[in-house]
Amino acid sequence: MSPYGNRTLSVVPLQKFVLDGFGGGPHTQALLFALFLALYVVAVLGNLTMMVVITLDAHLHSPMYFFLKNLSFLDLGYSSVIYPKALFDLMSSTKLITFAGCATQFFFFSTMITTEGFLLAVMAYDCFVAICSPLHYPISMHPSVCARLVLGAYCGGCLNSILETSFTFSLPFCSSNHIDHFLCDVPPLLKLACADTTISELVMFGICGLIIVGTILVVLVSYGYVTVTILRMRSEGGRHKLFSTCGSHMTAVSLFYGTVFVMYAQPGAVASMEQGKVVSVFYTLVIPMLSPLINSLRNKDVQDALRRLGQRHSAT
Repeated sequence: MSPYGNRTLSVVPLQKFVLDGFGGGPHTQALLFALFLALYVVAVLGNLTMMVVITLDAHLHSPMYFFLKNLSFLDLGYSSVIYPKALFDLMSSTKLITFAGCATQFFFFSTMITTEGFLLAVMAYDCFVAICSPLHYPISMHPSVCARLVLGAYCGGCLNSILETSFTFSLPFCSSNHIDHFLCDVPPLLKLACADTTISELVMFGICGLIIVGTILVVLVSYGYVTVTILRMRSEGGRHKLFSTCGSHMTAVSLFYGTVFVMYAQPGAVASMEQGKVVSVFYTLVIPMLSPLINSLRNKDVQDALRRLGQRHSAT
């Protein structure tokens, strides 16, 4: 709830916000710049590599890698919506962002982060069909079906983002334009609202909670069946390979949903804005950096594809 309650205030229409970012002196800002730049470069290179390899290597033209390519695109997308601006602000004294720029950043960030949640659920369903119903897999996960599932994930993310952006940026903001964060996000923006934000908070947290709980249920049910099916297998090698593949995905799912749940699914879960900034760095930068390593670069099929592409490049 806004600290201003229902008092009548003279609301000044804001044209610009100031992203306060992280505290500390020039030395701290320089260290953060170097750290964020290194993590961002690794995230960009890792996700671009995955997208290029999956696109160019015919051996990886399967539903699982189609979904992984979209996951890499989303990881690259929402980190790039935030960190070029955040890196610039670390070296700048003004740290300004226009009202329209703030709304645009939030819209694309919200779209991509929500779409990734839906996509992780789709990937869990893909694994369930592949292991628990392999004979039906070519039909159940036909390329047209995969395309519709991915399109549905993007549409769901876009719809949620439209609602979140509308609720947030239709609020009246007070004359203070300082956002206590390094990106435009719901919690710090609500603190600037002059009106009672209780209804907006309940609606937005309700939507986020519904999406998170719904997609987590799909993941848990899918992997519950997968685990039972794998344990019934007689082949040790087959069990180890399948557990390794599913374990990588479950690690990515746990990291993503754990941080997003802490940040958005329960009002007041993050005790302070400083704590919220650390959590935000983790899921907007650290996870996109780790995702290619967790999901794919440790995968033998991807390593073989990289080797083939290298040999093809050397031959030319």
